[in-house]
Amino acid sequence: MNQIKEKSICTVTIRDVWQARKRISQLVRKTPLIQSSILSEKVGRPVFLKLETVHEIGAFKVRGAANKILSLSKEEQARGVTTFSTGNHGMAVAYVAKKLGIDAVICISHRVPQVKVDALKRLGARLEIYGESQDDAGERCFQLQKEKGLTVIPPFDDPFVIAGQGTIGLELFEDLPTIQEVIVPLSGGGLLAGVGLAVKSADPNIKVTGVSMNHSAVMYESLQAGKPVKMEEKDTLADSLLGGIGLNNQYTFKMVQQYMDRIDLISEEEIASSMAFMMDYHRIIIEGAAATGIASVLREGAKEGSGDVAIIMSGNNVDLSVLADIIKKYVH
Repeated sequence: MNQIKEKSICTVTIRDVWQARKRISQLVRKTPLIQSSILSEKVGRPVFLKLETVHEIGAFKVRGAANKILSLSKEEQARGVTTFSTGNHGMAVAYVAKKLGIDAVICISHRVPQVKVDALKRLGARLEIYGESQDDAGERCFQLQKEKGLTVIPPFDDPFVIAGQGTIGLELFEDLPTIQEVIVPLSGGGLLAGVGLAVKSADPNIKVTGVSMNHSAVMYESLQAGKPVKMEEKDTLADSLLGGIGLNNQYTFKMVQQYMDRIDLISEEEIASSMAFMMDYHRIIIEGAAATGIASVLREGAKEGSGDVAIIMSGNNVDLSVLADIIKKYVH
């Protein structure tokens, strides 16, 4: 699906991304970019993998969380922070808060996989499990803000979070200045908005492809409707991509409209087989959200493009029982 670009005044700039890079350097390290020989051979163009899986929490979300929390005043930090999440952002906030000695309350729904619940507990954050969706968890989060004066760290629709995720784009240019396309998992749009801003500020001709699952792809449906919509969450291997974009979305909806050139919706079968592909050929564990990018490249349509393409491997937080089932079915 080709997106119609809308003229908009973006309140997040490339200067913000560079400032974020400097701000988060104390907590966030640069991640590797590796070429996949097997994918390059299959597609007929150089394919590179941006391994956000190597962060301590196993996901890119630490970038945006660090930038937002470090931007708070000492008084705000002292009062504590809260957030709502499908898992990875919650882990990022908990990790950064622990490093900085800040109290954190993480609100999640009953849909969050146990592996992420366990990881959140290990990070020492206080958990509030509420409702059946990220939107439900968000309601509880804002209640805590009113009741206890905690600062909400939004998972995506925030200038500091967007700029933090955009630092990935700066690193891509450092390691691959010949990049022609970047493939980005798409949920609330914080990652795509930040990376899209960063790479297109350098070269507007770089193609930005968003990838999401078939089930509950709220940003896709919102783009189709021309405004943010609300949808019921459904079970998916790409659980990190669940959650609404907020009916009062201020930043990411317009930025995704502006920066995304195309979107691929990926089936559950493709997600599972792509997770197996990465284990089989690269011995790398990725979660379903990251596998959407691999699936997009493996499709025949990827061969229509040319030049270097980078896929953002957004995270690796997946339950071992899920991996066992996938290995049993797909890896021989």
